[in-house]
Amino acid sequence: MKKLPIFALVAATAFAAEGFKVLTKIKIGGTGGWDYIVDDAARHRLYASHGDSVAVIDTADDRVIGTITGLKGVHGIAVAPELNKGFISNGQGNNVTIFDLKTLAKMGEVATGQNPDAICYEPKTQRVFTFNGRSSDSTAIDARTGAVVATIALGGKPEYCAADGAGHMFDNLESTSEIVEIDAAKPAVTRRASLAPCDGPSGLAIDVRDKVLFSVCGNKTMAVTDIPTFKVIATPAIGQGPDAAGFDSGPGLAFSSNGRDGTLTVVKKVNGTWQPVETVQTERSARTMTVDGKTHKVYLLAAEYGPMPAAPPEGGRKGRFMRPPIVPGSFHVVVVGR
Repeated sequence: MKKLPIFALVAATAFAAEGFKVLTKIKIGGTGGWDYIVDDAARHRLYASHGDSVAVIDTADDRVIGTITGLKGVHGIAVAPELNKGFISNGQGNNVTIFDLKTLAKMGEVATGQNPDAICYEPKTQRVFTFNGRSSDSTAIDARTGAVVATIALGGKPEYCAADGAGHMFDNLESTSEIVEIDAAKPAVTRRASLAPCDGPSGLAIDVRDKVLFSVCGNKTMAVTDIPTFKVIATPAIGQGPDAAGFDSGPGLAFSSNGRDGTLTVVKKVNGTWQPVETVQTERSARTMTVDGKTHKVYLLAAEYGPMPAAPPEGGRKGRFMRPPIVPGSFHVVVVGR
C-alpha cells in the first residue's frame, strides 16, 4: 500500500465525518406553524413554539409532558433557571408571557415593542431582552419583577440573540446585515459591526470560552465573528434557508439548520480556521433547532407539507412568497446525534 504524506493524513483526520445522523423523531402533532425551540438541559426539557402554544418535551424519554396554551403567535422562549421562570414572546400580542418552570402555570404578561420575535435571558443582570421585529428595537425586562427597564433602538430589524454570561447581549440585524452588542446593565447598544459578506443574518450562537459568535445568513454563509475585535474572521459555507445556529462547547462544533435544503451543517475549527466538516440530511422545513450541551444532541422542529396551492388570480397576493400548507398532525422534533 502506498503511504500518504503526513500532511495528507492530518487533513484526512481533520475532515473525517463527525458521525451525526437522525436518531429518532418526537411526535407533537396538532396544527399551526412554529418558530424557535429552546433547550433547558438542567431539567431535561425542550420548549417548542407551536402557533399559539408551547409544547414542553421531556428529553429523558422523548415525550410531550405539557402544553402552555392561550398565547398569541409564539416566536421564542427564554428560561431563567435560578428564578424558576420562563418567558415567551407573543408576536401577535406585543407582549411576553411569564410562566413557572416547575408547574408551567402562567404568572403574568409584560408589554413589549411591536412583534417581539427572539427572546434571550442575560444571567448576570437577570434581565430578559425581546427583539421586536416591527419596531426594530429591544425591550429589556427585569426577570425578577417583570418590570420593563428600557426600550433600546437597534437601527435595523432584529433576529436571534445570544448572551455571553458576563453582562453582554448580542443580536443579528437582518435588514442591515449587522451584529450589535448590548451592555445589559446600561442597557444600551455599545458596538455594531458589518457581517459582510453575510447577507440577511438570522440565527445566532456563541462560543463563550473562546469569545466567538456564529451568524447564519440567507446567502448560504455562516459569519464567524471574533468578539474582542468585533470582526468577521471566517465565512464557512452552509445550506439554503437557515434560521437557527447552535454551538456545542464540548466537541467545539457549530451548527446551521437549513430548512430549504433539509440539512444540518456541522462547522469545526480545523487548522485554525472554522470550516464545514459534515452535512447531515434532516428534513425540508427543519429550519430551527437547539443544542443540548450535555447529551450533545441537536433538536430540530419540522412538519410535513402538502401540495403547493394554485397560483393566485391576477391581483391576489401576486408576487408574494407562498408556502405549501402544513399537514395537520405532522408537527414533530427531529433528533440528531451520534
